[in-house]
Amino acid sequence: MKSWLKSIFGGSKREAATPLGEIRRSFDEASGDEEHFPSTIDERIYHVQLLLEWFGERAAGRVLDNGCGKGRFARVLRERHAGALVVGFDLSEAMLGYVPEGIATCSGTMTHLPFASDTFDCVYATESLEHAVEIDVAVGEMCRVLKPGGRLAIIDKNAEHWGRFQTPQWEKWFRREELEKLLRRDCRSVSSRFISYWDDVEPDGLFVAWLAEK
Repeated sequence: MKSWLKSIFGGSKREAATPLGEIRRSFDEASGDEEHFPSTIDERIYHVQLLLEWFGERAAGRVLDNGCGKGRFARVLRERHAGALVVGFDLSEAMLGYVPEGIATCSGTMTHLPFASDTFDCVYATESLEHAVEIDVAVGEMCRVLKPGGRLAIIDKNAEHWGRFQTPQWEKWFRREELEKLLRRDCRSVSSRFISYWDDVEPDGLFVAWLAEK
């Protein structure tokens, strides 16, 4: 696993001029809070089901969980596809310390992914792009490391519901057309839709899923 991970690294480890230190400290401190930042996830949550449905058998290949936290989504994908090469990537090394065995880990910024272009069959960011600060750069990086024909998923919050929760000052929520436009720079197929958190509850507009194919 380590030799494979080393072979796909590429590009620069340079960090953009953003409040990275503050963001990293925030998540390092939060890593000990299992109640609000759990290591596992209920598979009935629709975020999980959507990723499994959208990726299909592609998830048996190389998969990047971009902003993985403790790797709870990566854990499910790895369990469903035992032969997959899954990488959990996050700014917080403290969070990465909770990622289970069998999943490779790497720390860094979403705006400078340390992977070669056209590496992954699947790339996803679940409620993590909102912390990237330089959103257009981060989306471009996700598309860059995705193979042609690969699939990408972003699940995040709708800007029209901004203010519903207290958020850190750097966090950003998105309008559907905003991320669709960014994804269309590199992807041939792009769509978005409102989704619910639980599979048996109607969407209320808070969460949006953006799905793209390169």
